[in-house]
Amino acid sequence: MLLWLSEYLNTYYSGFNVFQYITVRTILGTVTALLIALIIGPLMIRALRHNQIGQNVRDDGPQSHLSKSGTPTMGGVLILVSIAISTLLWADLSNRFVWIVLLVTLSFGVIGWIDDYSKVSAGNSKGLSPKQKYFLQSIFALNAALVLLFTAHSPAETQLIVPFFKQIVINLSPWMFVLLTYFVIVGTSNAVNLTDGLDGLAIMPTILVAGAFAIFAYTTGHHGFANYLSIPHVPGVGEVTIFCGTIVGAGLGFLWFNTYPAQVFMGDVGSLALGAALGIIAVVVRQELVLFIMGGVFVVETVSVILQVGSYKLRKKRIFRMAPIHHHFELKGWPEPRVIVRFWIITVVLVLIGLATLKIR
Repeated sequence: MLLWLSEYLNTYYSGFNVFQYITVRTILGTVTALLIALIIGPLMIRALRHNQIGQNVRDDGPQSHLSKSGTPTMGGVLILVSIAISTLLWADLSNRFVWIVLLVTLSFGVIGWIDDYSKVSAGNSKGLSPKQKYFLQSIFALNAALVLLFTAHSPAETQLIVPFFKQIVINLSPWMFVLLTYFVIVGTSNAVNLTDGLDGLAIMPTILVAGAFAIFAYTTGHHGFANYLSIPHVPGVGEVTIFCGTIVGAGLGFLWFNTYPAQVFMGDVGSLALGAALGIIAVVVRQELVLFIMGGVFVVETVSVILQVGSYKLRKKRIFRMAPIHHHFELKGWPEPRVIVRFWIITVVLVLIGLATLKIR
């Protein structure tokens, strides 16, 4: 929106040309999202408290979590509002990638909102059934995959890039591309949702991965950098850099209130949306496998649940004291802040490894 205004004002004063640069608009988008989150955060928390929209804590979890019962939830709305407003202000709204990533994020946020509201209204921690949730996720993910497939302008937009190997590029058939996109979006959405169990545990890895993807989006959309780094060049995807920046800004603003001990939880409205955002970003910048690396914490959390459920069904024995795995460490005696910070540190290392794939090819 402001890009169009700057283009108009540029005819009167050339200084407005600075807003044509993606880097400038990414910085401004990040700062805008941060300020929006910091300004409306206290208002939203008070509104959630006033309407008694509080977290329902599982009675079979760590006993230390029982004190969190009643803490305002659905704070993910704060994140989504900050992301949406900042993206609409600073991104090029004629760019198809901007609309795809934004709409996927908001649509999964709607699913999370329905799930959260169901929990609050029913006064329990169940919410939507898994079948209902996966059905809605599948609809939005498949629609996004089909839109990307039918609007692709070059072969690079549907190829699978293998990290560390510049010569290995897998040409995906249409149905394989749709299937991969579906699993990346839905899988990442649910992985972040599973990770969101401790104060600040999910949001900081999301911020770090989104920040790294901003670099991937910018280099992938820049012909010169893409050629130099031997990565696929996807014209127009550079605008997704701004969207990544808004995630970083909104995430930091939310973390201000979500840090231990949390004043507000993001709820499914935040975790499902942010996970889907990371998934769709990975798809449009053609770095699905790098997401698997950088989001290693999300992967481990998900695998721990799969192994726990599978082991109990097959052997009637549990592998971990509790799943997801962050609860296992809690029950081993680790204080909550220790679990959180150590998972953050692991994510920093994994993100650096992911960024290294840009050059080590």
